[in-house]
Amino acid sequence: MTIEALEEEVRRLRQELAEAHTLIAKLQAELERLRADPPPRIKPNTAKPKEKTERKERRKRAKEENGARPRETPTQIVQHTIQECPDCHYPLSRRLLASPRQVIELPPPQPVEVTEHQIFKSWCARCGKWHYAPLDLSGQVVGQGRKGRIGGRIASLIAYLRTTLRLPIRQIREYLQTMHNLLISTGEIVELLHRICETKPVKEAAEAVRERVRESRIVHGDETGWREAGQNGYVWCFCTPQGERYYEYDKSRAGAVAKRILGSQFKGAPVTDFYAAYNGIPCEHQRCWAHLLRDLHKLKEECPKDEEVLGWAKQVHALYDKSQQLLRAAHTGGSEHAPPTHEQLEALYIELVESARELGLRYAQAKEHKSHPCHTLCKRLLLHLDGLFQFVLQPGLSADNNLAERSIRPLVVMRKVSGGSQSPKGSATRMALASLFATWRAKGLNPFNECLFLLSQPLVPSI
Repeated sequence: MTIEALEEEVRRLRQELAEAHTLIAKLQAELERLRADPPPRIKPNTAKPKEKTERKERRKRAKEENGARPRETPTQIVQHTIQECPDCHYPLSRRLLASPRQVIELPPPQPVEVTEHQIFKSWCARCGKWHYAPLDLSGQVVGQGRKGRIGGRIASLIAYLRTTLRLPIRQIREYLQTMHNLLISTGEIVELLHRICETKPVKEAAEAVRERVRESRIVHGDETGWREAGQNGYVWCFCTPQGERYYEYDKSRAGAVAKRILGSQFKGAPVTDFYAAYNGIPCEHQRCWAHLLRDLHKLKEECPKDEEVLGWAKQVHALYDKSQQLLRAAHTGGSEHAPPTHEQLEALYIELVESARELGLRYAQAKEHKSHPCHTLCKRLLLHLDGLFQFVLQPGLSADNNLAERSIRPLVVMRKVSGGSQSPKGSATRMALASLFATWRAKGLNPFNECLFLLSQPLVPSI
């Protein structure tokens, strides 16, 4: 190769190198831009935790906490003994228990028991007719007539899997076939759930939950969307601190639904969010501070550089913190930690309401304030002044509606799994079972055993 060809090759390589450097610089600039402002579909990197410079001394466990794993009650005991020395084969004596070791295992899956009741008939020559042997299976099967072939334990298990564990119907069918060698159709499972809710003890238990909610002094309420046969509706949830959980489906989200569920004689204190449907309940409300503080946080995110907005939001948040501090101080103060009197609580309540009124009037009334970012929340404060600090006056009343939010969450997950219900009968069944099973769980009861107890009640003939 000549010198001229080599020089031409060097020039070509230098040109390609320069182009590569230019492309690399461009890509590096694009990478830095993406790191600074990632696209919405990419989550930003979280800050790495700071490395611990000093290792804290481990806290010593308390004496009551310094125990081994709790042992289960053994169903059978197998003793392992040794008779002679493994080294010299001399007989051993003084046998003592060195250490127990438990092995936990499930018994083999049991197939279902099928009991055939053979009903005989006999002929009466005097009467001239057949007489059948009496058979009463109430409390043993769910349903009447030939349709009632499923026992209470299987029905309770299906209701538990469907309601508490939120399993789809086809998975329940597969479980019964796999574990218990029971093959029943999806339609029979659906019909069985309907028959469970049609039994008199289950109906009365669901109605009793609603009545206990109506009679409760404190009731938390919330609602969420639900679809019935492809049409949008709503599930209303009302629950109490004592563990009652009541759900009801309605196509409407109007305030008349809440008044109908709670009843005309309701005299308790409802804890709700700021939805206007609860305004018609003729009681002293407690509005949820968690919703208000969440909206304050959203307001600060929308106006991050507006010092006026940030200052107002900070004052509202400080008012809530002040109410909590004053309430704790009132309950722990006094002579020998005596609880505060009603007059002291009323004075604290009036002080907090007046402070909230001043914050609400700041940007609510003047015409020039209608476009102010704080205008909407100021009007909310003025509209619900009486419902912001009821928890100060009434012992046991919560300042937030988290109880109802947590109680309605299983229905939200159920809706996401199943998409809702396909008929009014299906909605009624889902709500009745949800009310009973959620109430049993909230009270620390075994839902399976409680459902089996209701289905095992014999039918009392009407007189």
